[in-house]
Amino acid sequence: MRLLREMYYILLDFLQSMGACWLFLLRILRCIPGALLRWRIIWQQIYSVGAMSLVLIMMSGLFVGMVLGLQGFNTLSKFAATTALGTLVALSLLRELGPVVTALLFSGRAGTALTSEIGLMRATEQIAGMEMMAVDPIRRIVVPRFLAGAISVPLLTMIFSAVGLLGGYLVGVSLMGVDPGAFWSQMRTNVDLWDDVINGLIKSVVFGGACSLLAVYEGYYSHPTAEGVSRATTRTVVNSALAVLVLDYLLTALMFHGV
Repeated sequence: MRLLREMYYILLDFLQSMGACWLFLLRILRCIPGALLRWRIIWQQIYSVGAMSLVLIMMSGLFVGMVLGLQGFNTLSKFAATTALGTLVALSLLRELGPVVTALLFSGRAGTALTSEIGLMRATEQIAGMEMMAVDPIRRIVVPRFLAGAISVPLLTMIFSAVGLLGGYLVGVSLMGVDPGAFWSQMRTNVDLWDDVINGLIKSVVFGGACSLLAVYEGYYSHPTAEGVSRATTRTVVNSALAVLVLDYLLTALMFHGV
């Protein structure tokens, strides 16, 4: 009975958190038209969470592509199909690894920064001061950071995939001796614009919105203490990773069910 009681409270807490998060998203969506008038703030946040993550994304994409090229060549060589290495690398990056790894890196680097920044504003009573001055903290603080994350993740995903393709090309062609013409021609023949590229971008948009929402939500409702901010930062990483993986499965089942 104790185990059932604990499971009941865990489920109840999860449902309450989900409901509060959806209500918070509705508040954000309601404030977006007014926040778009202050585009300079959004641009600053895009630079902070997007441009400052560029080096991490590019280095990660390069080495992920190189690993894909190496492992793919070793696997395809058993079937005498090394000319399909370009297709393997491209589909792996565009469909799965690009959106998923970029979202996970974003949540670990930029999502935690957003949570801690908003959480410190809560702890130092800056948000309470804005409310006393009749300034909506959702419109002034939360919405620009949410939009910056939702815009940055798809852009970072494209850069990650492009650099990953370069890494796979360097390993497959320069080190393993795959014919460069076959590498690119197989990729152009078998990679579809809608089924692979566009669906991968749709995934990145969904992941960016989810990670940004969880980051600003945890920061805005964190306890106004150092311990509360640290716990909110930890929850951001854990919940974002789980959300990305669950959404990835759902979107993959929806997009590629008939492929």
